[in-house]
Amino acid sequence: MIAESENERAFQVKPSDNPEKKAPDDSRPLADRVRPGSLDEFVGQQSAVGKGTAIYHAIKNDRIFSMILWGPPGCGKTTLARIMANETDAHFVQFSAVLSGVKDIRAVIKTAREQQQMHQKKTVLFVDEIHRFNKNQQDAFLHHVESGLITLVGATTENPSFEVIPALLSRCRVIVLELLADEDIEAILRLTLADKKNGYGHLDISLTTDALTHLVQIAAGDARTALNGLELAVSLATSDALVNDQPYEITVENTTRALHKKAMLYDKAGEEHYNLISALHKSLRGSDPDAALYWLARMLAGGEDPLYIARRMVRFAAEDIGNADPNAMAVTLNAMEAFRFLGHPEGDLALSQAAIYLATAPKSNRVYTAHKDTARIVKQTGPLPVPFHIRNAPTRLMKDLGYGKDYRYAHDYKDGYAFQDYLPSKLQDRFFYHPTDRGYEKIIKRRLDQWRRIKTKQRTKKIVKKKDPAKV
Repeated sequence: MIAESENERAFQVKPSDNPEKKAPDDSRPLADRVRPGSLDEFVGQQSAVGKGTAIYHAIKNDRIFSMILWGPPGCGKTTLARIMANETDAHFVQFSAVLSGVKDIRAVIKTAREQQQMHQKKTVLFVDEIHRFNKNQQDAFLHHVESGLITLVGATTENPSFEVIPALLSRCRVIVLELLADEDIEAILRLTLADKKNGYGHLDISLTTDALTHLVQIAAGDARTALNGLELAVSLATSDALVNDQPYEITVENTTRALHKKAMLYDKAGEEHYNLISALHKSLRGSDPDAALYWLARMLAGGEDPLYIARRMVRFAAEDIGNADPNAMAVTLNAMEAFRFLGHPEGDLALSQAAIYLATAPKSNRVYTAHKDTARIVKQTGPLPVPFHIRNAPTRLMKDLGYGKDYRYAHDYKDGYAFQDYLPSKLQDRFFYHPTDRGYEKIIKRRLDQWRRIKTKQRTKKIVKKKDPAKV
């Protein structure tokens, strides 16, 4: 719920001169009672709905266009849709993607035609949680959105790029809503306390600075969470006041009791899951141990499976460090096993140790790029034959056919290196692995360069010998 703030006055009448100290006669949750009813009362999201924006002009001029409202819970998607219904002359229909099917969609289409033919009204269809519609359900909208019979307003917490079919997405404008700023949450809470109709102005209740700060912090940009917390805190505060015959005051103790703790914004099956693991991976790659520790702590606090995090760090050790520090893999695998052995919270330290090690280790992605390049060549060239001299020759027949002939046993040569070709003949001049000058790869590079020089020199001699044996 976006800026559940001033707009709350949409459901509000002028306050009485002598309001009684009693709760409003409304069983709806506070967050719904104080929901804004007009764009002017809407708090926050100015970059998306402020003056000069497309949505602002669409609502004020009654020219709503098809759109997808994408944002986290409690940022105002549903509130904004209701404002569109309140401030435009359209026939407004709302239903949830969780409860509705294709049959319900057909009924909406039928009603939309009737509204168009009988009342010359357009239909705005608000679909909450549109990401829960399957492809067939979304397809059912497509033609009618395209024809203009229906103006679709969808709301989703999931990335529409993945959850909305491309054909429907191309006919809608995506409006990105962010978590509300702390000052917006604070404004919403203050307006609610002052609201005599739907909020708590009738109680003449006070809110300590610490309690307000606590509610804002707990909300973490989610207006619904802030208002739910306030509602519970008011209930506790008023009960305490009646028992102890004290003024109505919400303290930080009330807010703490009301909401023990808000789980960190984290959806293990949704986009935020991928955002946070991406942030951890990129912080490790960027050699920032402080950021890596922060994102690791965020994921653990949000309830992520620690072994999933460990697996991703093992992958990082291979992909982004590789042979620049071969010990990185061992450190990370040991951290994973340590967590299996210790569990929470002691095992978290092992993961933190691994994260710090990975962040501060020399970086190289040359194992990763070598693997990708090799896989690409294999796909392009198909099953090239194994050179005869490195084929296995367990039988006399194979030996007679030349399997294993002229193979050079490396340990019989100086420095344990013998020149011979190990790749198929079509790929003999191909190099896949190009080590960096960082960390242990610097040593590998020096060694590999020497071997490759020997191989190039020997191959040149071999070519000259074939052309003119007398020159060798």
